[in-house]
Amino acid sequence: MENQPYLSVVVPAYREADRIGSNLLEMDKFLSSKDFSYEIIVVTDGSPDNTAEVVRNYMGQIKNLRIIENPENHGKGYVVRQGLLETKGKYVVFLDADGSTSITHLEKFLPELENGNDVIVGSRKIKGAFVQIHQPRYREFMGEGGNWLIRIVLGLWTFPDTQCGFKMLTGEAAHEIAKRMVVDRFGFDFELIALAFALGYKVEQMPVRWLNEEGSSVTLTGPNGFIQVLIDLFKTKGRLMIGQYDLKKIDKNN
Repeated sequence: MENQPYLSVVVPAYREADRIGSNLLEMDKFLSSKDFSYEIIVVTDGSPDNTAEVVRNYMGQIKNLRIIENPENHGKGYVVRQGLLETKGKYVVFLDADGSTSITHLEKFLPELENGNDVIVGSRKIKGAFVQIHQPRYREFMGEGGNWLIRIVLGLWTFPDTQCGFKMLTGEAAHEIAKRMVVDRFGFDFELIALAFALGYKVEQMPVRWLNEEGSSVTLTGPNGFIQVLIDLFKTKGRLMIGQYDLKKIDKNN
């Protein structure tokens, strides 16, 4: 691909006006110190604050930065999917706008892709991971219960943490998986992993250093709630069972 960047970075953003600027500068500082080309794509999700305006103000300082604005809120899964489909890079990473997982994890994740893996899932629950600041107890409890259900329902037994917001993919895998994804809310993470396996991609986990940042929109009920995640879990299983996803095997030689 002509002028293909080596790396594409996708940053979903909702109500991040107060911190996205400093986090974008941190990303750019790290990436600009490397000897590869890159692009940063921020996708705003109908944010009620001035997140989009803040990002546009930084486009003069960060030449590789662009923005996709959604006037209405659709959900994190929707905007991550949208961002992945817009990427041009040989490799793709998406990470949260709040800085809970640093861009510096690329140092260890990239070699795993270069050595033949297709998808690398960041995990807060495997050996080598470190949770610097924990979530509130009730959210960790819901998370633990949800993770077990995800592992049981989708057969992801070796994945104790599907929901970490730091994942890397080859550009091909990013596009092939994203164009099949349909979950608009927080359940998109396990849908992505399940589709990666179903399409025959090689998926591995890597530990991350993670800190909880206040301002999450995760609740028990509502469109971003824990209950909605469970609904999307069983819908994903159902789609896989009845063949609703187009799961023709990927031929990497073409």
